[in-house]
Amino acid sequence: MRKAIRSKALLVSLMLVMLFALAACGSKNNNGAAESTAAPSASAPAETAEATAAPEAEDGLYNIKDFSNIKTNQGEAIDGGTITFGLVSDSPFEGTLNLNFYSGAPDSEVLNWFDEGLLTWDKDYVYTNDGAATYEVAEDGRTFTFTIRDNVNWQDGKPVTAEDWLFAHEVIGNPKYDGPRYGSDFTNIEGMEEYHSGKAKTISGIKVLGEKKLQITYLKSSPSLLTGGIWIYPLAKHIFGGMDVAKISSSPEVRQKPIGFGAFKVESIVPGESVVFVKNEDYWRGAPKLDKVILKVINPTTVVQELKSGGVDLVDAFPIDQFPDNAKMSNVEYLGAVDRAYTYIGFKLGKWDAEKKVVATDPKAKMADVNLRKAMWAAVDNDTVGKKFYSGLRWNATTLIPPSHPEFHDASNPGVPYDPEAAKKILDDAGYKLNGEFRTNPDGSELKINFISMTGSDIAEPLAQYYVQSWKAIGLNVNLEMVEFNTFYDRVGQNGEDDPSVDVYQGAWTVGIDVDPTGLYGKDAIFNFPRYSSAENDRLLTEGVSEDAFDVNKRKEIYKEWQQFMVNEIPVFPTLYRAALVPVNNRILNYGIGDGTGLYYNDIAVSADKAAVAQ
Repeated sequence: MRKAIRSKALLVSLMLVMLFALAACGSKNNNGAAESTAAPSASAPAETAEATAAPEAEDGLYNIKDFSNIKTNQGEAIDGGTITFGLVSDSPFEGTLNLNFYSGAPDSEVLNWFDEGLLTWDKDYVYTNDGAATYEVAEDGRTFTFTIRDNVNWQDGKPVTAEDWLFAHEVIGNPKYDGPRYGSDFTNIEGMEEYHSGKAKTISGIKVLGEKKLQITYLKSSPSLLTGGIWIYPLAKHIFGGMDVAKISSSPEVRQKPIGFGAFKVESIVPGESVVFVKNEDYWRGAPKLDKVILKVINPTTVVQELKSGGVDLVDAFPIDQFPDNAKMSNVEYLGAVDRAYTYIGFKLGKWDAEKKVVATDPKAKMADVNLRKAMWAAVDNDTVGKKFYSGLRWNATTLIPPSHPEFHDASNPGVPYDPEAAKKILDDAGYKLNGEFRTNPDGSELKINFISMTGSDIAEPLAQYYVQSWKAIGLNVNLEMVEFNTFYDRVGQNGEDDPSVDVYQGAWTVGIDVDPTGLYGKDAIFNFPRYSSAENDRLLTEGVSEDAFDVNKRKEIYKEWQQFMVNEIPVFPTLYRAALVPVNNRILNYGIGDGTGLYYNDIAVSADKAAVAQ
């Protein structure tokens, strides 16, 4: 769940913008926090818990608007209890278990149970003062003063301090840092670039004012500052302060015995497979109601069996393609929300320049011709894909700002509509002539496109094959390779090493709470996997966080223009927007998905000792 927050100081200068923006990486569960008033008591046997009906399909199609994102509580909470959380994946989680270093969504699902940010945010993605730290903003909108609550402690008993927060910035700003976070949010801090380049030994814009008080001054007051532009994750200096920065991410303190200041603490880890968490009695919001949480990786092919048998109580996400056949599962309630995510087809247009830490776009790349990219978009029928593969719970995507951010998503933009005949004409006009079954490059040389996609659910390969066949239908010779999650992202460049054999890839993004897309498409973003850059893209991304963008309507205009610009340029094209579906065992209490639910991990309780079993 997410975290509820409300700010005052910036309400005058920033609030109107912040109410609608989006931001970094976040958890799926717990946000807000009313103490449970249910008295501990015995409950009816789990097997007799009543089923909560899932929404009905109309013509075989479901609508995410028909789902609730808050669990219906059944019964009263018992004392303590243990639940099992299923991380649905066909690959092990990587195990970079620190918020300052991780990059993959599976690791974030592990992290969410034992660590968190110092600020929380509400359903409109605005930072509030309800989190582990509060903040005030100076009149200039650039200087923030943060105060960490006195009872916020690391799970080894040491206090979380302002020095820890500063230390996180120093590590990420260090040129030896090997994680993905250094980018525009950091270069906007006064003195950061001088520190990063070695011209200064300290970050002039960050000052420790006391054990629990930190001040950060930014170069520019941005409409993103209250919706994700602040780095809110401290790093325990008493643990990592003596380490070589280049070795932190691979250290046992990250991989084998991580700590945070969240509701649960790590008791044991089987690398890549499972984690046992126990309650953190010293958690600043109050001790969790559960005694223990067991997280285990479960394959998408066995998730239904695990849920029906009570082998898991809940999962991070349910394979949408399996929902129609299991919508009547009697021992769970399905929660649903519009996901902050989209799937997409990406084109490799360059590589990462590790020395300069920017993308290096190659005008001679195989996929450099926008006509080729546009034809490939026009050749695929994503509306039908959403209906046939996902029963309407994924749907045709048109722009790179998803409808999870309705204030900025341009619903009027059609993207590139499905039209295979138009796609053929685009290729004909651009000189890609048929030579037998397939087309050649305009210079007559062989055109063979290498396409990689991730393994996962039962439909992962059939879906990828659909795209291959759609491109074959317009004369393109596309070779498909299915790759497991961790290898896939290594090959597309999450560590800055781009596999030159990859031309096209099918990826997915969970977007941040801040609408600013610079972290995915800026020239200094390592997550800019297509390695696309241009002066016009730079201009629009800069304007989106400029002083003019404090006017919400102006910011909407800028991002409307950027969405159309990316439809024209097509370094990637979105394929599907997504619904998040999470089945939750009937015995689970106080659980929700999405942002601003008012529920946190320490609130989760159970109404029976054992999970309900499907009948």
